[in-house]
Amino acid sequence: MVSYKELGLVNTREMFAKAVDGGYAIPAFNFNNMEQLQAIIQAAAETKSPVILQVSKGARNYANATLLRYMAEGAVAYAKELGWANPQICLHLDHGDSFETCKSCVDTGFSSVMIDASSLPYEENIALTKKVVEYAHQYDVTVEAELGVLAGVEDEVSGMRFPPRNPITPSRKRSSTSPPAPAATPSPSPSAPPTAPTSSPRSSAPATRRPAV
Repeated sequence: MVSYKELGLVNTREMFAKAVDGGYAIPAFNFNNMEQLQAIIQAAAETKSPVILQVSKGARNYANATLLRYMAEGAVAYAKELGWANPQICLHLDHGDSFETCKSCVDTGFSSVMIDASSLPYEENIALTKKVVEYAHQYDVTVEAELGVLAGVEDEVSGMRFPPRNPITPSRKRSSTSPPAPAATPSPSPSAPPTAPTSSPRSSAPATRRPAV
């Protein structure tokens, strides 16, 4: 078990709270190699801006979990070398599709994870999200959840239809799951026709959005 705090990382709880109070957004960048990570850290250190380093399940498998852990630790050290005395860097799993993947990330130094169970029936989505939240919060790891559906494909997770959903349902369900960052609002009203993506993944989901917090 490796705590993200040992690596010098932070979770998103305080980061998001300050962003809401300050009226600004926090960038989240997916990276797949050392050069991309260098560029992200250089820009964040130069502007003294909090940043979220995102890694998909596929990228984590490619990079190797152990190497990725040390890359994250190195990113914090590099930021300090660049003059950022107290770097606010979060390492986030992007679109994790199972409890096992999220648990593995928590156990190897991630400070935030996303559980994307949008391919499951809604109640199963809620149950899986709750399981991830309960485990992650034991280690002060924050959780993002996709409680609605965004049509398209993200890494190994796909959602190609919009089941009817009451727009206030996810808000009611949050009391049982308590993820601090819902990833999507629900799909269109029952009268709206299903929409399939046409070009880039998730580009044809006009009735959904991804709130910052």
